[in-house]
Amino acid sequence: MAGRFFDQWQVGDRIEHEIRRTVTETDNLMFSVMTHNPQPLHLDAEAAKASEFGQILVNGTFTFSLMVGLSVGDTTLGTLVANLGYDKLVMPHPVFIGDTMRASSEVTELRQSKSRPNAGIVTFSHQLTNQRDEIVCQCLRSALLKKSTA
Repeated sequence: MAGRFFDQWQVGDRIEHEIRRTVTETDNLMFSVMTHNPQPLHLDAEAAKASEFGQILVNGTFTFSLMVGLSVGDTTLGTLVANLGYDKLVMPHPVFIGDTMRASSEVTELRQSKSRPNAGIVTFSHQLTNQRDEIVCQCLRSALLKKSTA
């Protein structure tokens, strides 16, 4: 799998990313600890049981990172200059340990770079869904990509 160059994308291009990932307790625990997030809903089974969800919630920043990571191989691998920003990030449904995630991406905008003639900006709409077809995370990502020809 390899990413595409700026000039290989068109607005409306859509990809259903093949790689799926089941979230484990270790994923959630390690990510929360590595990022110094002590939220009891992520780490304390008893606190989580007492919540409205009744179980541990997966760390939302892990969910976001997984969504972007699942997309990289098909979108920007080897062609990225830099990620410029993430907008309109929402998490409409929770993620629980054992949920299996799959991602999709759609190109919503293409712009020539004003400062780099050998690159352009692609805006992707990324979406992450679980095994129940619920959207658990979505955002817009602006990425500065190399052109295939300078």
